[in-house]
Amino acid sequence: MATQQPATRPANPRFSSGPCAKPPTFELSKLADAPLGRSHRAAVGKAKLKDAIEGTREILGIPADYRIGIVPASDTGAVEMALWSLLGQRKVEMLAWESFGAGWVTDVVKQLKIDAEVKTADYGQIVDLVSVDCNNDVVFTWNGTTAGVRVPNADWIADDRDGLTICDATSAAFAMDLPWDKLDVTTFSWQKVLGGEAAHGVIVLSPRAVERLESYTPAWPLPKIFRMTKGGKLIEGIFTGATINTPSMLAVEDYLFALDWARSIGGLEGLIARADANAKAVFDFCDANPWIANLAEDDATRSNTSVCLKFTDDRIQDGAGFAKAVAKRLETENIALDIGAYRDAPAGLRIWCGGTVETADIQAMLPWLAWAFEAEIAAQA
Repeated sequence: MATQQPATRPANPRFSSGPCAKPPTFELSKLADAPLGRSHRAAVGKAKLKDAIEGTREILGIPADYRIGIVPASDTGAVEMALWSLLGQRKVEMLAWESFGAGWVTDVVKQLKIDAEVKTADYGQIVDLVSVDCNNDVVFTWNGTTAGVRVPNADWIADDRDGLTICDATSAAFAMDLPWDKLDVTTFSWQKVLGGEAAHGVIVLSPRAVERLESYTPAWPLPKIFRMTKGGKLIEGIFTGATINTPSMLAVEDYLFALDWARSIGGLEGLIARADANAKAVFDFCDANPWIANLAEDDATRSNTSVCLKFTDDRIQDGAGFAKAVAKRLETENIALDIGAYRDAPAGLRIWCGGTVETADIQAMLPWLAWAFEAEIAAQA
């Protein structure tokens, strides 16, 4: 029974799932080279944006013939840019097992009014991927940020597919090895795994996606911030640093710093190793404590970034109230900030385990989680 407060505290209590913890070596002074007050279209601004694009390609191992663009409105803007620009030519399958995937279903079915085939699964589960027909356009999240359930592999995506795969990878990129040959459109935000500042999204297009853009015009009007073609040709400038709208050069500088930090720890391999170690600490804690469990029901689909947990003790009378009270205790003690489950998810906790988090901080936080659990059980009684 963990009734006494543990002696060790995390050095950094930030376990938010977005915006996420900054890299451990971050200091504001590291951003001194940001071209503040300069046009992003000046040579210095374009050079910084191009460096961000090519650094993304380098760390993630994105093929040379894939286009990478920095776009408005975070991952949401990048996903919606893809949906509005590419869908409508052929049948669509929508896969959803958590909040954000469900949001893309709403966009496609209710806003674009496409008669899509929708496949869903409850929180903690994943849809039957073997049943997916990749001759259709397929929209899915690689890692469900609000459910902690990720795609286990890409074996279900056919190499000779006729459709496009559109993948929201915002809490997977930089923590999981994405199979680029299987992904035609991939989106993410650097505010997640690299702990960058918010508001900017990234969209990655395969040659097949570019071909669709240049050969197909949707039936609906496209807002300016979604337009990637002009006169039937790709606007190449978007993918070399000439952004559609004005980016924050401070946020770009912050991203460049994060990319440099990623290089310093071994690139993608180092980032994955750090996330895996963080997640394993939480998984081991769940194995050792019968009152808490991973929301993901299959070990093969457990996320190594947004680790979602559920309380399983029969003494808990109000699951939502109990989880909020535990999270509040940890926040009050400055042990763990922003770890409550997402508002649409089942009651529980969500602990960010991406590579910017130190494993030592996870390990120091977990005994406090046991303390907060026991304190709330006692208070309830």
